[in-house]
Amino acid sequence: MKIYADRFPVALRQLLTDLLVVAWVYVAIRGALWLHDLVQRLAVPGQKLEGAGGGLADNLAEAGGKVGRVPLVGDELTAPFERAADAARSLAEAGRDQQELVDQLALALSVGMLIVPLGLVVFGWLPLRVRWMRRAASAAALAAAPAGRDLLALRALATQPLGKLTRIHPDVAEAWRRGDESTVETLAALELRQLGLRPRGR
Repeated sequence: MKIYADRFPVALRQLLTDLLVVAWVYVAIRGALWLHDLVQRLAVPGQKLEGAGGGLADNLAEAGGKVGRVPLVGDELTAPFERAADAARSLAEAGRDQQELVDQLALALSVGMLIVPLGLVVFGWLPLRVRWMRRAASAAALAAAPAGRDLLALRALATQPLGKLTRIHPDVAEAWRRGDESTVETLAALELRQLGLRPRGR
């Protein structure tokens, strides 16, 4: 008995769930990237501070070099320029430190924003999806085996709601025990439909 995936409610629900999970992951990643870019804007003052401090330090160092060439008093006049250049370099270093801090903060916040949604997918949805795939593969293998439909029918008797079972036959268990072809076939098909599968031709 060959089977194929069909547009039954279970399969349709599985497809919709997969699409929702993909959308969920996409939104989570986009949100994390948006947060990262937003926090990165806090680094702009540090960039400006680094640029201004570095430029000022270079200018002061250049001016100190020119003043240092003055005969007799050049060395004494250079000292204030060197101290000012050092202070400007400290400002530039503070700007670089601020940018590094913002980079670390942006990365930490974006990763933190991804932990919960991706954790739900990896530890919540994915195991259920893998289990469903294994169950469907096992059902497909049973359906292809000579006695497989009997096992599927037995599983249907044990797991399906009583309302569905009584609609198949008034005494469905007795009909299965005596090997009623129609009852066994219907029970097996019911179990396959529970997994979003069905016998070909049904």
